[in-house]
Amino acid sequence: MKLQWLVVRALSRTLTKPSTVSTSRFFSSSPAPSPDFAIKNVTRQNLDPVLADLRFLIKDADFVSIDLEMTGITTAPWRDSFEFDRSDIRYLKIKDSAEKFAVLQFGVCPFRWDSSNGSFIAHPHNFYIFPRQEFPADSHFHDEFLCQATSIDFLAKHHFDFNLCIREGISYLSRAQEEEALRRLHEELADPRSGCSEFGEKPVTRVVDILFSEKMKCRIQEWQKGFSFEERSNDLDKRFQTVFFKTRPALQLNGFTRNQLRLIQLVIEKHFKELVYIHTKGESASANHYIVYADTDIDKNLLMKEVKEDVHKEAILKIKSAVGFRRVIDILCSEQKLIVGHNCFLDIAHIHSKFFGPLPSTALEYVSSIHNYFPYIIDTKILLNANYALQMKMKKGSTSLSKAFALLCTQISPKIEELGLVFNPHVKVDVQVDDMRSSSWNSGAKHEAGYDAFMTGCVFAQACNYLGFDFNLHPPSGNLALDEKLQKHVNLLYLSWINCDIINLTTGQQMAESSLSPSRKFPSSKIVFQNIIIIWGLSSTKLKARDIRECIAKTFGSTSITSVYHLDETAVFVQFSKTEFVSKFLELKERLTRSNSPISVLHHMTKLFESGKVHAANYEIYKEICDSPLSKVMFADQANAVCTTPSSTPNTSIIMDFMAEDVVDSPYAVEARCSK
Repeated sequence: MKLQWLVVRALSRTLTKPSTVSTSRFFSSSPAPSPDFAIKNVTRQNLDPVLADLRFLIKDADFVSIDLEMTGITTAPWRDSFEFDRSDIRYLKIKDSAEKFAVLQFGVCPFRWDSSNGSFIAHPHNFYIFPRQEFPADSHFHDEFLCQATSIDFLAKHHFDFNLCIREGISYLSRAQEEEALRRLHEELADPRSGCSEFGEKPVTRVVDILFSEKMKCRIQEWQKGFSFEERSNDLDKRFQTVFFKTRPALQLNGFTRNQLRLIQLVIEKHFKELVYIHTKGESASANHYIVYADTDIDKNLLMKEVKEDVHKEAILKIKSAVGFRRVIDILCSEQKLIVGHNCFLDIAHIHSKFFGPLPSTALEYVSSIHNYFPYIIDTKILLNANYALQMKMKKGSTSLSKAFALLCTQISPKIEELGLVFNPHVKVDVQVDDMRSSSWNSGAKHEAGYDAFMTGCVFAQACNYLGFDFNLHPPSGNLALDEKLQKHVNLLYLSWINCDIINLTTGQQMAESSLSPSRKFPSSKIVFQNIIIIWGLSSTKLKARDIRECIAKTFGSTSITSVYHLDETAVFVQFSKTEFVSKFLELKERLTRSNSPISVLHHMTKLFESGKVHAANYEIYKEICDSPLSKVMFADQANAVCTTPSSTPNTSIIMDFMAEDVVDSPYAVEARCSK
């Protein structure tokens, strides 16, 4: 027992040391380790050269581990994963999280097996990303995201550099956004007025506009006759500059308002057949405006063709530049390597939402879509729970990444080696950043995406070792995901860790973890979703789960309720022992709330509904509430907002008493009607 305590204490001391402490014995017993060096941090300043190298590293890799750091996990406490959440609802909650929070760091770590040294070479990269607006302010791309206070505080405590992320973080476009931008560009180019006009037709009626137009007409006539505005000294004339536009004489217009430019364009079109009004976009996305001399129709057509080609080339370059970090994702997709994550369903959902396109409405559509992009994904948390030897190594406890790294990658802890303890053989891992390769390095800190991606890859390598996988026998060009020892674990992700629900990305089917890990113990309680109702508005009644059970049991019998479970202080799940109790309860609730008879007043359940603000619905309405883009902090507010939307209440037999006056007049009803 004393020896075991020393091991735990040694691990604890090592893992809690600051990141500047040397790890000279990390994954090697080399007597002369090379100097420590930092992880590869990537911002928009060094993205291009890093991408050139990363493409080759991923191409040569046996697998690539990933990790993400986000601005939040759940938009409200009731959007956490509950035991009473059905699998389709679990997906909706993950979808809500991925759509509303941002990714600030993306860790990518290619691992390549070096047979000559019998070790993996890891190349950890830590990308700072930020959804910066790369298009003009009037663009249809609006990047907004939520921040969860606890998540931001967590990142701050782990020394996350928010200034670097916001200032130098790499922006990105999803594939869907890029396609939409290109579509809009082609539509603009198809417009015959594209390049020469940016204003709609509007008649000139104001006296001030008429006078301005006449003045511009006179000045343009002067210029056309060979008069240079630069020779005039008054302030107005400084707004004209004689230049050459594509070898043609031109006037550049400076400092005019949008309305004034519109008037100048109308003057040109009406009075000057040899002149053309042109506007182009500059590097800063601001427009440049010209009056260009073109004396023939042929020259005019040639000019407009040249302008359109320039606009097209410039716009294409801008769109390609805005793709940004997504180029990393494109490399991962094109190389079809085994992607390794730890409890990574949410990570993968973020990748789909941010870099491919909007998340599908159902889990089945989602897994089909993601499987097309990443055909091979493995979750180290699945591996840790699928093997008895690994379960024993993890002491049948938590399978968090930090704990798995500490217990499986024990060679990172020099204090333990000094105790003279013997561990199972392990897979060696060297680290290479740029041209420096070492078995001793200073990685940074946990909860930095690049380092967590590295830890994930290390855990995977050690887990494979426990599964009996010999990397020396693996062919260099072979696909790890197709090996028989790993194949049964590929494309299985935890949809819910609480209920041990697993989803197969290859088939879209869901399965219980017990089918993979017969030796593990799983919750024995059976949840029958069609037997569940949800009750909300309880904050006004101060009733607890015990009180609710007692009220209902007095009416339906002592064995009528299987369980009562709080979502938050405003709502509970109630599971009945029989399905028919659901409809009977809802019918009784409706009668009690609509009747003032003495029988209704004295009924046992009247206590539950006497405030007039308590509502109930079956489980399908709970799904509809979770599917809403609204995210009220309290579940009762969310339910009231969603369920007062007319389109949300098609069946009055399912929802009872939603159209009560206190709900219809609530501010949430207005927000719900205005939402998507």
